[in-house]
Amino acid sequence: MPTYEIAGRQILILAILVLYVGTFLTKHFPFLRRNNIPESVTGGIICSVIITILALYEVVELDFNLDLRNLLLLIFFSTIGLNAKLKFLLRGGLALLILTISCGIFLVFQNGIGVVVAKSLGYNPVFGLFGGSIALAGGHGTAVAWGDIMASTGVRGVSEFGIACATFGLILGGLFGGPLAGLLILRHNLQPSQADLEEAAAIQTDETGKPHHRVTIDDIIFTIFCLALCLGVGDAVNRYLFEYNIRLPGFLTAMMVGVLLTNLADTTKIDLNHEGIDLIGGVCLQLFLAMSLMSMDLLSLADSFILLFTTMIFQAMFAMLFGFFIVFRMMGSDYDAAMIVGGFFGMGLGATPVAIANMDAVAKKHGPSVRALLIVPLVGAFFIDIVNAFTIQAFLRLPVFF
Repeated sequence: MPTYEIAGRQILILAILVLYVGTFLTKHFPFLRRNNIPESVTGGIICSVIITILALYEVVELDFNLDLRNLLLLIFFSTIGLNAKLKFLLRGGLALLILTISCGIFLVFQNGIGVVVAKSLGYNPVFGLFGGSIALAGGHGTAVAWGDIMASTGVRGVSEFGIACATFGLILGGLFGGPLAGLLILRHNLQPSQADLEEAAAIQTDETGKPHHRVTIDDIIFTIFCLALCLGVGDAVNRYLFEYNIRLPGFLTAMMVGVLLTNLADTTKIDLNHEGIDLIGGVCLQLFLAMSLMSMDLLSLADSFILLFTTMIFQAMFAMLFGFFIVFRMMGSDYDAAMIVGGFFGMGLGATPVAIANMDAVAKKHGPSVRALLIVPLVGAFFIDIVNAFTIQAFLRLPVFF
């Protein structure tokens, strides 16, 4: 069977085509619009299924080089940092704390469910952690990192299982996060705040109703310069910390450099064009999700199908119930809370970009939520990783793992 590597220009072209397919299907199938399913999720899943069928029948096998995807992730989180002004963070301070606490409670139950399912099916309980917060809240990178650690202790196969769970979590997080938020909005007849509506209305539109962006070439060049600083300085910080055996994900340091830059610019009265930052962030987000989903190796999920299927069913059901009855109420039972639930579901099962894509899809239909789009990325990109690290370490000290 011939094998072709898809990288650089090829993966970019394919990702854009995947987005176009998703947009076409969303436009022509009301079910997708009604349930707020992101175009990148729809197109990416269809592409991965087609690629899997081609490989299954030995027509062709595509090997994806995801270096560009990883770069897009760094840029995306850098844009989040560049939008995180201190005055906005203080505005969402209490909500930020409440959502972080909610996620901490959720992670404990998520790991508990994973361990119980793994033990019940006769697997090492370590598999339960990989079917819990290691892969679901942590994502592919965390699953690989912890998989290497567990392999050194003699536990085999957990890395592959964790990657499968993280992959399946991306799908579930993108498919059901938007519908869950939409259900809460319709059930409680919720509306976005007047301030958020006025801010959205302030964006100029052309005769077709599409936003008319006021971004110049100079704005884009300066924005790219700031993003390059985020990536460059963030990488330098990571290299320095590695020397002291302190390992942080690259997107985290890039985002924190962005936070520092935007607040320095605010203090020194340097104007950052946040509309340009948002545009670049949105492009990177959609391309990242399309590349992630279209490159999924669905055949690898068959190796641990029973454990994977059972674990993900229980995890998805629990995440829905927790978001519906706990997070929604703890966040205030208003429109912002419903939007946060959609983000929470994507973040708890998939990844922060999935959470943001869910909220963007809901916002297109029901209206914006500034608070949700502020605190969910911060919790998903920073605080949940810190809480997750402590949670995993605490579980590994339980007697069941000895």
